[in-house]
Amino acid sequence: MHCMKYSYFPLQRILNQHPNISNPVFLDTSFEFISFMKRDETNEIMIDDSRFSLIPYLIKISEDEVMSKFDFILSFQHDLDLNEFSCTINASVDLFNAETVCTIAQRLQAMLHQQFISFDSQINKPICELSLVLSNEQYLMQSLNNTQVSFASPLTCIHHEFAYQVMKHPQKLAVELDEQSLTYCELLYYVQVLSFTLVNEYQVFPGEVVCQCVERSLSMVIGIMGIEMAGGVYCPLSPRDPRHRLETLTQQTQSRLVLVHHLTKTKFDDDIVSLDIDSVLTSNVTEYVIDVIRLSKVTTVSDDTAYIIFTSGSTGTPKAAQTRHGNFIDLVRSIQNAGVLNEQDKVSQICAPTYDVHVMEIMGSLLLCATVVMLHPYGNMDFEYFAHTLQHKQITCLAPVPTFLNHLCDFLAHSSRYPLSSVRSLCIGGEPFSQKLVHRLKSHIQNTSFVENNIPLGRVLANEQYKIVESFLQSVPIGQEGELFIGGVGVFTGYLGRDDLTAKALVEIDDQLFYRTSDLVKMDNNGLLHYQGRKDHQIKLHGQRIELGEIERCLLNITSISACVVMKWNDDYLVAYVQSSHINDEQLQQHCRSHLPPHMVPSIFIILDKLPLNQNGKIDRKLLPLPGFSSIHLTNSIELLPPTNNIEVSIHRIWCEIFKQNQISTDTNIFTIG
Repeated sequence: MHCMKYSYFPLQRILNQHPNISNPVFLDTSFEFISFMKRDETNEIMIDDSRFSLIPYLIKISEDEVMSKFDFILSFQHDLDLNEFSCTINASVDLFNAETVCTIAQRLQAMLHQQFISFDSQINKPICELSLVLSNEQYLMQSLNNTQVSFASPLTCIHHEFAYQVMKHPQKLAVELDEQSLTYCELLYYVQVLSFTLVNEYQVFPGEVVCQCVERSLSMVIGIMGIEMAGGVYCPLSPRDPRHRLETLTQQTQSRLVLVHHLTKTKFDDDIVSLDIDSVLTSNVTEYVIDVIRLSKVTTVSDDTAYIIFTSGSTGTPKAAQTRHGNFIDLVRSIQNAGVLNEQDKVSQICAPTYDVHVMEIMGSLLLCATVVMLHPYGNMDFEYFAHTLQHKQITCLAPVPTFLNHLCDFLAHSSRYPLSSVRSLCIGGEPFSQKLVHRLKSHIQNTSFVENNIPLGRVLANEQYKIVESFLQSVPIGQEGELFIGGVGVFTGYLGRDDLTAKALVEIDDQLFYRTSDLVKMDNNGLLHYQGRKDHQIKLHGQRIELGEIERCLLNITSISACVVMKWNDDYLVAYVQSSHINDEQLQQHCRSHLPPHMVPSIFIILDKLPLNQNGKIDRKLLPLPGFSSIHLTNSIELLPPTNNIEVSIHRIWCEIFKQNQISTDTNIFTIG
């Protein structure tokens, strides 16, 4: 009767803590432990001066049926005479099927077996370290992680692999952009010109971070490979980011040099050294003498960092993820082994430089001797141009995010001129992939097979492993939700200058390093993974990974804001709830645009006198008011500005149709309304 000391806490108080539960589960569940001796035949116990008789939980109705006071009863019996331990489970057939009860019993037996072994070995093993995974499930997980494949290649660095492909296929097209193109041999020459300039004139040394801020162009490809050949560490910066953010990222990498081109030369102040790629390549390039011996002395090895990419940081400061040469090369080989990408492919480069997939689109393609098809700077937003490029260039491989595909399907639904007959491989990620989108794609892409129901994440690539674990890093059973950990060749090096964040992200399990993805998944009986959501407040919006905390800290830098919370709505919007009485949404918009990249600027700001709190004094997200997408931020000023000419009238009509509005002010920023 040790529980008697808690009797002061009334049942009604317990129920009041769960107002949304009409039928509390714990009242329908019974746990019983009975320790007895056969010679003790009494069924009565004394508590103080009161005598109690034991009444069974089960009442027998017939030989095959019993009536229970509880929906689920777990009963343990310990026979002290025989020193035997037994367990009985009674479950309502209205709520549980026999298979479920059998599985529960098997997991309980497996857990008890582990515990008894620990007793015998005199090792006090915590319950949290006991596995619920059955032997057949363990076998399936081990077989799925048996992915070892040997790729025979003596080359260990990205630029070495690239040069090897040039030697094999010098006249094959390496990169195209509209009517411009470069063969592998021509591309190598321009890369050598740039890399020699970096080494000889700017004294770039192995391992030095060199940033690049350029729009989509041939110069982008030349710049990436030039940095690698010079022994530098490639760090992409987005031309869409505000100047303040670009300066912050440059300072964080301690980079003393930024590569630019004619469209981005004015993005940086004079105190940052910038090198115009175009000027290097056009100044007497035909007479340029490359010191190949000097370049060959640049020493880089497989374990050196090849590139870093900034991701949103929960502390308010972006963090730079590092990837080694060897890891990237092995990952490319694994992707080739899976049939996703090969040397016959023509790959459309559509991802932004802040999205890590762009590295695979460009460098991964070049390492496999595929052809990279670039778009003009805003070509991925012009679907007429993009669809024409897909058809005209006979693109075979795409790596879009689902939102982009949805917009592409919208365009293709009204245009029959661009059948996507050449596309054979779609690498889709960054966001959940809906069944509705699958059906839309099937009508446009004929040569690609699609999963009909419950789209899985798939299986791991060659030389990669995964684990699905709970909070104590124990594997979860099949069909149970857990956090996805990935190990093997795809694991990154860590965060630049942030050992504390690296220690949280990289976890050692069974002497192997795993990356903690924070993605929640389930594994089915076929070994396929199914995405369930995120463990933290990090989200992905249109393929971009965003830490909501970074946006919140940006807003909290405004002195008049005492509290705020940012949330994702309908997979399309960021909504910021701000606690303040001395600010308006236009000021909030301007502040965010000055300090955050466009994809992180909230579409809607809701200003409240007080944010709702829960019983623990924390912001209660469930009580935040729903955003009114139909009426908020349709104007940037108090006065509604109507269209003033025929062109504006036409554009205004299109906008109103898209956003389902009667009126939209002509000075409205399209990003503020979705």
